[in-house]
Amino acid sequence: MSLTLNIPVIETERLRLRAHREGDLDVIAAFFADDRSAFVGGPKNRAESWRVISGALGHWALRGYGMWLVADKTTDAPIGGVGFLNPEGWDEAELGWHMFNGHEGKGYAYEATVAAKSYGATHFGIPAPISYIAPANTRSVALAKRLGATYECDGEVLGNACHIYRHSKAEAA
Repeated sequence: MSLTLNIPVIETERLRLRAHREGDLDVIAAFFADDRSAFVGGPKNRAESWRVISGALGHWALRGYGMWLVADKTTDAPIGGVGFLNPEGWDEAELGWHMFNGHEGKGYAYEATVAAKSYGATHFGIPAPISYIAPANTRSVALAKRLGATYECDGEVLGNACHIYRHSKAEAA
C-alpha cells in the first residue's frame, strides 16, 4: 500500500517550505543531538530523529496540515522547521518553529513563520493559532512578540510548564 501526501510547497524570498525527506536526516539528527533542541523535545539520538521525520509526515496524513522543513531556496539545504502541530494532548493547533544550528539570527524563522501562518489561515482554517513556548526560550518569546502574538496564560505541554502565546488573526494569502 502506498500513501500519497499532498504537502504544499511554499516559497518566500529566501526560503522553501517543503516536506521532510529521508535525506534531511543528517542535519535533523545533528540538531537533535545538541542540548539546544531541548525546547522542541530533544535531545534525541539518530533513530529518534528519524522518527521526527516520519512523525512530521504522519501528522500531515492524519490532520491534513503539519510541519514543513525550511530549506534554503537556492541550495535546498535544510535550515529549520515551521508549521502546525496538533497531536494528541494539545489544546488546539500550535504554530511552531525551530532553526538548525548556524541559521539563527538571520530572520529565517520570522520569514518562514509569517508565510506558514498566512497559509494556515487561508488553507487550514487556523486563523489565530497558539504557540507553546518554554519560559526560558527567550528567542522564541521575542519571535512570537515580533509576529504579533501576546501572552495568553501559563500552560503545560508534554508534562512541561510553558507559556501560551496567542497569534493575531493572519491575513489571507
